[in-house]
Amino acid sequence: MKNWSTGCCETNGINMHFTRTGGNKPPVILMHGLTANGACWTEVAHHLEGDFDLIMPDARGHGGSSKPAAGYCYQDHANDVVGLLQALLLPPAILVGHSMGGMTAALVASRHPELLDRLILADPTFLSLDVQRQVHESNAADQHRHYLNMTGEEIAAESRVKHPNRSEETTELIAKARLQTSIDAFEVLTPPNPDFIQVVSAIEIPTLLIIGGPTGVVSPEVAASLQRINPRLQTAQIPEAGHGLHYDHPEHFVKLVKAFLHSNNL
Repeated sequence: MKNWSTGCCETNGINMHFTRTGGNKPPVILMHGLTANGACWTEVAHHLEGDFDLIMPDARGHGGSSKPAAGYCYQDHANDVVGLLQALLLPPAILVGHSMGGMTAALVASRHPELLDRLILADPTFLSLDVQRQVHESNAADQHRHYLNMTGEEIAAESRVKHPNRSEETTELIAKARLQTSIDAFEVLTPPNPDFIQVVSAIEIPTLLIIGGPTGVVSPEVAASLQRINPRLQTAQIPEAGHGLHYDHPEHFVKLVKAFLHSNNL
């Protein structure tokens, strides 16, 4: 990590902060989920930086990026990423997104295939409208307000109990990211999300969808249906993982990512 750099670019009316591993290698954008930030990809990045130039942005409302009072729908997040890709003058990049970042990545891919080479979706927020409403009406925002009144160590201690197998580094980074997340960022939970079936249908680049086990968001049945809709989409599963599959099983996650990115049969 000592050779990694940080930067900030103006995009879509905000300043977007990012961490970058660098090097003359294929660019990979790693996009986090709600309440995380780019640094939460650190453990995965350690495994990938030898082969790729990893760029880990903080979404608006998160980390070191701007925290406007409004403008947190998925289209806003997608426009931010498009602006980042253009500002950095990158060749067609590989986009990797988890959860909220996965839906954002899929939206970017469906509308700007010329900017991308491949796409990896890690248990994206592909939710039915009914489930979207349930999430929106849940106490997720109130829970976040509660966390904002805690210290990072208190949040990390709670996380160690819930997720004892996660590395200490990841646990501490997730706790720090939580405290850097604006309550306004929870606007992204307001229905309706983009229709994920239409979004996936429009993706023209090779795509890998990685899902977890029973506590994940995307079920094997939904994954299979999306594969039937779009033959460019491959699926893989980490059955023992929950929604935070790259936190809980980073080596398995990296193995799937590398196999997909180094495959010529796409």
